[in-house]
Amino acid sequence: MFLGSVALAAGLATSLGAAAATEIRVLNWRGYGTDEKFATEAFEQQTGIKVVHDYYTSDQEMRTKMVTNPGAYDIVNINTQFVPSIQAAGLLQKIDPSKIPNFASITPALQKHPDISVAGALYAVPWAWGINAYAYNTDKIKDDLTSVNALWDPKYKGRISMRDDSIYVIGLAALATGQDINTPADMPAIKAKLLELKDQIRSFWGSEDEWLKGMAAGTYDMGAIWSGGAARAVRRYKLPVKFVIPTEGAITWVDTLTIPATSKHADAAAQYINYMLSKAFYVKWDTEVGAAMSANQAAVDALPADAFNRAVMGTPEVTSRLRFMKPISDEQRAQYLELWQEVKTEFVQ
Repeated sequence: MFLGSVALAAGLATSLGAAAATEIRVLNWRGYGTDEKFATEAFEQQTGIKVVHDYYTSDQEMRTKMVTNPGAYDIVNINTQFVPSIQAAGLLQKIDPSKIPNFASITPALQKHPDISVAGALYAVPWAWGINAYAYNTDKIKDDLTSVNALWDPKYKGRISMRDDSIYVIGLAALATGQDINTPADMPAIKAKLLELKDQIRSFWGSEDEWLKGMAAGTYDMGAIWSGGAARAVRRYKLPVKFVIPTEGAITWVDTLTIPATSKHADAAAQYINYMLSKAFYVKWDTEVGAAMSANQAAVDALPADAFNRAVMGTPEVTSRLRFMKPISDEQRAQYLELWQEVKTEFVQ
């Protein structure tokens, strides 16, 4: 498409001192935007810079790879929950927003996100955001589900797949028990609520690919998933899936693109981050693959009027329900993991 080519060229026009770089390495979840073939090929064609990927399957693995492989990565996708601790460990370098022209179009609230800057210096660029909730197969379930408590409805006994992640499940249980998702005060109530899922859950999943394959095979009819994963189920795999934004509230995350302190190709990394925020990339990602919400409001506004991420996700009705995830301490993370392990142990007894 001519317009897309022009937009891409414009987005990459600034040299940013990247001429010396012939390759950059990105650490991210597999199948999450940055490794789309159309994107890496377009970027390489325009700049001569090849984009190589490595992957993680958990946030802890991501941090471990950063620590044990200094100099291996030029861009790392980090959720805002973990940016402050990773920055405090000296693993990130400052980013000059003037080298990322599309930064100016990022939603003002995200530009000012409290967890991306330290003492006025930017360490993480908001890239995408979405919601942790669940989706269901509309061929198998004809009800119009709107509540997080559908996960506990006996009608769906043995038909649910749950993400095997303590922070994820405790957030859902906090919503279901009317508590703050970041600082639930009644942890015994959280545990009791999660134990009620024993007969509901058919399987656990660890990666989006597992969830997609299970849903496609009919292994389960409902599953905890993030909004972008449900979008890819519909766009890329043509599955009859509907994503639910719970009336009780929407657990909302923000993913950022960062440059490790040990990267030797910071300018080239900034150039790719700028492309990841561009209209040309985002419209293709969303309409052909299925995407999270772009942090760049101009990119969202460029979507077709009926696109879910434009017509639904950004509406006042939805934004009023957003509950943004905040950083948690190592102590709190350990507490969550211990509770979830106890719950799973009781599941098999």
